[in-house]
Amino acid sequence: MKVHLIKKQSIENFVLKHARSKSSFEIWLSIIKRVNWSEPNEIISTFNSSDILGKGCDRVVFNIGGNSYRIICKYHFGGTRVHLFIKWIGTHAEYTKLCNEGKQYEINIY
Repeated sequence: MKVHLIKKQSIENFVLKHARSKSSFEIWLSIIKRVNWSEPNEIISTFNSSDILGKGCDRVVFNIGGNSYRIICKYHFGGTRVHLFIKWIGTHAEYTKLCNEGKQYEINIY
């Protein structure tokens, strides 16, 4: 199934504030446009540095730009598409802080 990315604008807004991240997110977006997933494990096959989060939250964290940035998305496999909802974008340090607070399972900024 092709990916339907929900709120690409969130990435565009992040890149405006973090100009160095632009090329890394462009690469990630170009891959997302081409993939064809049928189950969550295929996300990891495509992005081997990504992690499926636990606790039944249907979320994945992607490492972007050689681990400089992170993006948390909620995924839903259904119908003819995979819906990928952007929930949070930040730096590696911001993600570490988020994890230390246990918020990576529920954060929903975008």
